[in-house]
Amino acid sequence: MQRPPQEDFSLKETKPHLGGGKVSGDKLTSTYDLIEQMQYLYVRVVKARDLPGKDVTGCLDPYVEVKLGNYKGTTRHFEKKSNPEWSQVFAFSKDRIQASVLEVTVKDKDVVKDDFVGRVLFDLNEIPKRVPPDSPLAPQWYRLEERNGNKVKGELMLAVWMGNQADEAFPEAWHSDAAAVSGADGLANIRSKVYLSPKLWYLRVNVIEAQDLIPSDKSRFPEVFVKAILGNQALRTRVSMSKTINPMWNEDLMFVAAEPFEEPLILSVEDRVSPNKDEVIGRCAIPLQYVDRRLDHRPVNTSSDLRPTAKQLWKSSIGVLEVGVLSAQGLSPMKTKDGRATTDAYCVAKYGQKWVRTRTIIDSFSPKWNEQYTWEVFDPCTVITVGVFDNCHLQGGDKSGGARDSRIGKVRIRLSTLETDRVYTHSYPLLVLHPTGVKKMGEIHLAVRFSCSSLVNMMHMYSQPLLPKMHYLHPLTVSQLDNLRHQATQIVSIRLSRAEPPLRKEIVEYMLDVGSHIWSMRRSKANFFRIMGVLGVVISVGKWFDQICNWKNPITTILIHILFLILVLYPELILPTIFLYLFLIGIWYYRWRPRHPPHMDTRLSCADAAHPDELDEEFDTFPTSRPTDIIRMRYDRLRSIAGRIQTVVGDLATQGERLQYLLSWRDSRATTLFVIFCLVAAVVLYVTPFQAVALLTGFYTLRHPRFRYKLPSVPLNFFRRLPARTDCML
Repeated sequence: MQRPPQEDFSLKETKPHLGGGKVSGDKLTSTYDLIEQMQYLYVRVVKARDLPGKDVTGCLDPYVEVKLGNYKGTTRHFEKKSNPEWSQVFAFSKDRIQASVLEVTVKDKDVVKDDFVGRVLFDLNEIPKRVPPDSPLAPQWYRLEERNGNKVKGELMLAVWMGNQADEAFPEAWHSDAAAVSGADGLANIRSKVYLSPKLWYLRVNVIEAQDLIPSDKSRFPEVFVKAILGNQALRTRVSMSKTINPMWNEDLMFVAAEPFEEPLILSVEDRVSPNKDEVIGRCAIPLQYVDRRLDHRPVNTSSDLRPTAKQLWKSSIGVLEVGVLSAQGLSPMKTKDGRATTDAYCVAKYGQKWVRTRTIIDSFSPKWNEQYTWEVFDPCTVITVGVFDNCHLQGGDKSGGARDSRIGKVRIRLSTLETDRVYTHSYPLLVLHPTGVKKMGEIHLAVRFSCSSLVNMMHMYSQPLLPKMHYLHPLTVSQLDNLRHQATQIVSIRLSRAEPPLRKEIVEYMLDVGSHIWSMRRSKANFFRIMGVLGVVISVGKWFDQICNWKNPITTILIHILFLILVLYPELILPTIFLYLFLIGIWYYRWRPRHPPHMDTRLSCADAAHPDELDEEFDTFPTSRPTDIIRMRYDRLRSIAGRIQTVVGDLATQGERLQYLLSWRDSRATTLFVIFCLVAAVVLYVTPFQAVALLTGFYTLRHPRFRYKLPSVPLNFFRRLPARTDCML
């Protein structure tokens, strides 16, 4: 397969005019300073009074038509009402205005032809401007007039003003670029919305024993187990080893429960009377509302922000994340409408429990959203995900559920790699892996800023455990974590799909990387090359030392001999010298620190040169679609085992990459802490006798378990929070 040119997948820094003319890099302070200001003509149609009757019965079915050039929006109509109230807002983009007069017309809905009632005209040059936080413009009564300018009976209450997307009327307004969308459901599907994930809890069921069971067949020893059901989750214990009417299990069953607790926990004791038949001995239902909540648990959460559900465990926020979704360029055609290719694009951004969805831009390969959103940050070592999708539900959605919004691509940004208070404006490539290879679907233009409210609290987070104490005292198994992660994803997907308009299942699963743990030859190769990249540093040091031994550079070799002699004669200088060198290397690498946030790397993912057979295997269904049953069984087993090996290899690569990033300034705050520690350690060790340091280190390492802390140590917590290249992989 021919490798696409690498420059097509590169990250591009931009200099847009943000916040009314300011460019990136400024410390902007206004409310909507991460987006380009877009001007809109707003028309608020409130109500009418004393409208004249038009039918032979003297009745009127009024509605309002707002027309500006070729763009026309209409309100809903009322039957037989002369004093209707609409309270609808219309927004016309200034970039598309090609007229000098705004025409607001009241009409009477009719079967054949709608009757003209009256109109109000506005000269665009005389329309006032409003800039939030100014109060909304008060609507006024306007007398209707005929087409010849004569006044007629009836008045219309309107408010007309020029504003921008910061106006509170913007989200709910009818937009002129959506003129082709009809129906209330269709309009609801294109508006910007904010969603919240459900609050998730671990539900731990400890099945201890049963007493005085009465099996139906008393002539045999019962083979009893317990089945627990919560919603669509079902788990069971093993068959009790005690073949009595008082069986014991002492097993833990783990579930994911979501607030509000709508379904009870159902427990049933069953007897295996034959290999294919289980008989229920008894059943009980436990409402979760009455179950005690322990605050030393961390609820399983599929969000990017590491934050517990229980408010008692919440800590104060350390900062604010602001994201401006500016625009996209060069989007690929996603569907055909009226015989021509088109794309109706919208964005979804997810961080923590908050999901946001921009409005849909109709029929555009270069949409401009210019919408800004804000999240509270409680941990800097977290990731925000921004995805771009094609809207296939413009007419109120497919009631049969057959239509699916197509994925165009997504971007992941780790907050710890961002400098505080810096505005990042970049154009990110939207890459999607297809059975034919990796394909660039366009570019998305984002403005991102991470503002810190307390530098001390943020630095303190690097020493804190990622999870509460219970996760380390009673850790979950790998199979439990996989099952809980799957159940949490399903719950979030179901809950968000019940919103109005729904955030559909295919969107949630794509944003949450569902399927990333399935076996893939391409991912396994990518993780192997990551490990080789980490080991490459050790190999380079070995080659350098070999050059020293072979006197490739005599001056360097002589200096190394002198240094070696000094360290042998004065062994107390070994540790401080190492820390001092690490400090100097960290300072030296500061000049080459990354200036751009990480993005999808096709070469790292082995996506730019993947073999077609590997891609065919990766896009194969699971279970496989191979025809032979034996091959299917072996193939599925291989993929399951290889998927776990792939995860382990990826975790090993992550640990090695975190070592690399100690001094690389990828996470500038973590590198600052480490460099300062190296300097302090060097100074302390220079003035402390080596023998004392060796004794203290040995005694501390061999200390009694009574003096050991149950939670991970500060250095280990710090190391686990370091970034890796996982966020850059497809």
